[in-house]
Amino acid sequence: MSAMGTLPASLGPVTELVGRELEAAMLRERLRDPLVRLVTVTGRAGVGKSRLALEVMREIGGEFGRVQVLDAAAPDTYRALAALTEPDDPAAPAAQAERAAPAGQASQAGHAAPAGPGSPAAWAGESGRFLLLLDGCDHEARAGAAAALEALSGDPRVVVLATAVEPLGVYGELLLPLAPLPVPGPVRGPAGAAAAADPQELLEVASVALFVRRARAADPSFALTLENAAAVAEVCTLLDGLPLAVELAALRLRLLPPHLLPVRLRDRTTVLSGGPASAPERHRSLAALAEWSCRGLDAPARALLDRLAVYEPGFGLAAAGLSAEPAVDTLMDRGLLVVVGEEQGELRLAVSEPVRSHARDALARAGGEDAARDAHAERYRTLVGSAQAGLGGTGQDHLLRELAAEGANVAAALRRLRERGEVEAAAALVLGCRLPWLAQGRLREGLEWCDECDGADGAALPEAVRARLADMSGVFALALGDPQEAVRRHRRALALGKGVGDRRQNALVSAHLGAALLEAGDPPGARAVLVTALSALESMGVTGGAAGAAASLAGVLRAEGDRRRARELLERAVEALRRIRDGRALAGALRTEAALALDGDEPALADRALRESLRLYGAVGERTELPGLLEEFALLLMRTAPAQRPRTVRLLAAADALRGETGAAVADEWRSAAERARTDLSARLDWTDFAVAWAEGVRMTAPQAVAEALSAPAPARRAATGPAPEDQSLTPRQVQVALLVSEGMTNRQIAARLDISEWTVVNHVRQVMRRLGCSSRVQVAGAVGRWS
Repeated sequence: MSAMGTLPASLGPVTELVGRELEAAMLRERLRDPLVRLVTVTGRAGVGKSRLALEVMREIGGEFGRVQVLDAAAPDTYRALAALTEPDDPAAPAAQAERAAPAGQASQAGHAAPAGPGSPAAWAGESGRFLLLLDGCDHEARAGAAAALEALSGDPRVVVLATAVEPLGVYGELLLPLAPLPVPGPVRGPAGAAAAADPQELLEVASVALFVRRARAADPSFALTLENAAAVAEVCTLLDGLPLAVELAALRLRLLPPHLLPVRLRDRTTVLSGGPASAPERHRSLAALAEWSCRGLDAPARALLDRLAVYEPGFGLAAAGLSAEPAVDTLMDRGLLVVVGEEQGELRLAVSEPVRSHARDALARAGGEDAARDAHAERYRTLVGSAQAGLGGTGQDHLLRELAAEGANVAAALRRLRERGEVEAAAALVLGCRLPWLAQGRLREGLEWCDECDGADGAALPEAVRARLADMSGVFALALGDPQEAVRRHRRALALGKGVGDRRQNALVSAHLGAALLEAGDPPGARAVLVTALSALESMGVTGGAAGAAASLAGVLRAEGDRRRARELLERAVEALRRIRDGRALAGALRTEAALALDGDEPALADRALRESLRLYGAVGERTELPGLLEEFALLLMRTAPAQRPRTVRLLAAADALRGETGAAVADEWRSAAERARTDLSARLDWTDFAVAWAEGVRMTAPQAVAEALSAPAPARRAATGPAPEDQSLTPRQVQVALLVSEGMTNRQIAARLDISEWTVVNHVRQVMRRLGCSSRVQVAGAVGRWS
């Protein structure tokens, strides 16, 4: 035998590895290390441990005197391993080699027995090292494999590569954990709408790349296109990126078109089958894979697995009541319970697919699924209910983030309550989700749940509950950008609440109505409602509600041009919100404070207010209000730091994409300002620089966008007197107003001509004067005259 040895052809055909470049490099490095005796590739069933091990052996096997592959579950394997531990005996007969790899074993593993003495020294040849792959050291084979490897560990000439679901616990064992392949993230796009999945970008995701390659093996005409990319991405996500599952799903394209495949898999992934007949039985279907994965679990671990199977991925240990469960470690060691993230220092967990589907099937057959889902619903109803006291103040940031992380399970609990006909319990859970859903940007979902609870089953609810649902639906309608609909819903809530006699609730509804009236273009109506609501809430000592009403009233006064009273009122609101530590409401009040500062040409003050608002929104994981705040900050940055134009583009793009996730509409006037800013930036930047910055912004997550904004330099000093060049351009509507002012029209005449409210004209005139550096309507007319 040559010094480098010969790799047996019986290792089988070359298998293409997808997305395993890093793991393969790490494994090669460890096996080449002269001090390494045992490396165990661990990971859940179907993740590709054996495939990785075989391909790495193929690549570096020639560097060893001899390689051998043994199946740990085969009956004769341990006789072969025992032969390796016998001392060298030059006179040993050739039969010893047969004992090292008997015929039955050679047939199963696909390798001929080596000629010559069976000791490691003889097998290693001139290279001095013998590489052994012991595949599948699980279940019944685990104890024997561990014992044999303990015996082999004393011989420096033997290098063992093992594969197992969990570590073998042998002294000196080095682990190489193998995780499923990465799956696509959420797809977002500009212009406030979800974009189609980009096939080229998706192909860079390993699970998608594997799916496409296996799909082409089943159907050579298959290609990833704009039409099927989203479906393929969803399939890979549903299957957790588990390679075996992805490959079996790709084979299904022989029977189903891509868009129907995720529909088939949403409820149960265990429907997938069709693996090669030559593969082990557990690799021929996901049902068999899941059954094999659960084999040998003790009673406590199996009971816990069944209970957790009804949980949606992403649950926390505390939420699932797992803080004192010793069986958690057992499930995690076996890869049946996996970590899918972390939130505020707590692990987020999931029962891995296809085990979750398999366990739910078993629960359903045993008649236990309903009871498990009922217990799950009760746990999350309790979780949301217990959070209410802290959501409006101390602990708000922690609670909002926890409820966001548990969002899928809260929704599942809500669906279960509706299935059981528990109308009032479902309505109470919906009402408890008002602030969490607002912060998470789940606006359309929140509106639909309010309508569903108050719809066909509304008659079964108390009037007070229906009034609160109508009020909550108005809040979501306003957040979605429909103030007229919000006004209608809030008025209905007031009508329902009249017979209840709950002064506190009616005053809160009035405050919400006032905010909607302001956005709907009716400041006088908003002022009348808000003044009454503020007085009532203050008299009852409802600090948070009164502060919110005061902040809304300050917005009305600002719109009417009374900056002094607006600032006084806002200062009271900010002080109260700081005292009760309602971070989300405080951030909203600070945005109004920033707008007032800009009205008074105080960009440094506006910058400080917006930065604090960004930090507060970041702390609570805000999604609904964050896009607007990012745009406000970006526009201020354009004014105070022209050199930051690429950053400004990124912030505008991030705001656009993040708003698209919520489905919220934008007021025409604000949309015009953002579009004008984009046009200006694209004109001032090289097109490539603009496009790159925009693409970077679209890909930002909310925390990344907040960090991007906060890393911008603050204004070093007060801006020079007079408007900056960026402020001298007017929106199309402001140009119209300026032209009509130059014709000598009054505000009322301009309002009638443009079919807008008079207060809107007042605001436009004020903005025109500030942007053009004018102090009177006469000066505006003179400036317009110079345009020609």
